[in-house]
Amino acid sequence: MRKSTNKKSYINLLKERRADSRVYFRHQSVGLELAETLGDERHKSLYMKLAKDYDAQALLELAKDVAARKNVQNKGAYFMKLLTGVKKKKQ
Repeated sequence: MRKSTNKKSYINLLKERRADSRVYFRHQSVGLELAETLGDERHKSLYMKLAKDYDAQALLELAKDVAARKNVQNKGAYFMKLLTGVKKKKQ
């Protein structure tokens, strides 16, 4: 019985650790903000990658513009379609 108790507590510990945020870089926080603004938390890693490659301010402005549009059903997809107009960061 003791093994199952330890196993359950370990699983609970993993669930708690997963809930904690581990944001270490600016592009990660920008990506999370983009996902939250667009209501698309499922693709937050994609938005983090975009924030790493593109200008963060331009991405946030575009996401806020898309979020303000009431007639758009899939804001994430519409954001990606409009992304072609945003310039990449200089390497």
